[in-house]
Amino acid sequence: MNDLLFELPLPEDFDLGACLEYMNRSPLECLFRTDEAGVSRMFRIEGGPLLVRLSVSENHKLSVTRLHGAIPGALEQEVLARYIVEWFDLDRDLAPFYRLAAADPLLGPLASEHRGLRIIGIPDLFEALCWAILGQQVNLAFAYRLKQRLTAEYGEALEWEGQTYYRFPGPEVFTGVQVEELCALQLTRSKAQTVLTVASLITSGELSREELLALPSPAAAEQRLLQIRGIGPWTSQYVRMRCLRDASSYPVGDVGLQNVIKHLTGMDRKPTPAELLDLARPWQGWEAYATFYLWRALY
Repeated sequence: MNDLLFELPLPEDFDLGACLEYMNRSPLECLFRTDEAGVSRMFRIEGGPLLVRLSVSENHKLSVTRLHGAIPGALEQEVLARYIVEWFDLDRDLAPFYRLAAADPLLGPLASEHRGLRIIGIPDLFEALCWAILGQQVNLAFAYRLKQRLTAEYGEALEWEGQTYYRFPGPEVFTGVQVEELCALQLTRSKAQTVLTVASLITSGELSREELLALPSPAAAEQRLLQIRGIGPWTSQYVRMRCLRDASSYPVGDVGLQNVIKHLTGMDRKPTPAELLDLARPWQGWEAYATFYLWRALY
């Protein structure tokens, strides 16, 4: 029998179904498995791998159920709960976003159709940076393929009831890994080197999520990331959005964002960064959520 570990209160504007639709956008996703009513993911605790499932209970709480593995202690449950809150951005009040979206011709229909969708975060800095690095200048399907290969080669795997669950590798795993080994997975030499550089910085303590969050502003965190060779504006803004939970992050260099704005506005070309910034003036403070909802028009 599955054990209920704990329940988390859910904000009013939360729809797990809308989040699952986004999370189910690629059959190549390897770090969690979704079904019609929940999502399962493997975590690592002191007692070994822990497989949990998230679903919404009848009293509108997020139930966290143990499927396999040792029962986590109280402190481990607190860490897991915090991860889940950040994964689904559960402690953010979206009412101001929905008010501005309702008055916006581009966002209005999307906010209505996908109401309850939250930015699906990547709370682990190394995973977030790797995902952004792998996604540089390639289509989404190939980025997923690269993540799948990297995870299968260096991550942790768990077999349970005929399914394989994976955990993304930690940065310490890459100590001693050579660029050529990552290139064999079809990473470019530049991406391979950047992944290894980031892994080294995080393992040595020179870079951490806590450090970035402690900086005076999200812009300062972005500048810190831009100091790393191979990290450009798009990558740093993506990490601000998905890992640092900065609702004002606005990746104007994102091709998907450019394409969806071109499509929705009927432009005969992609908008320029200046045009995207001008368009986003009414979205101030919510640019990341506007972007996330606009992306939903792509698939």
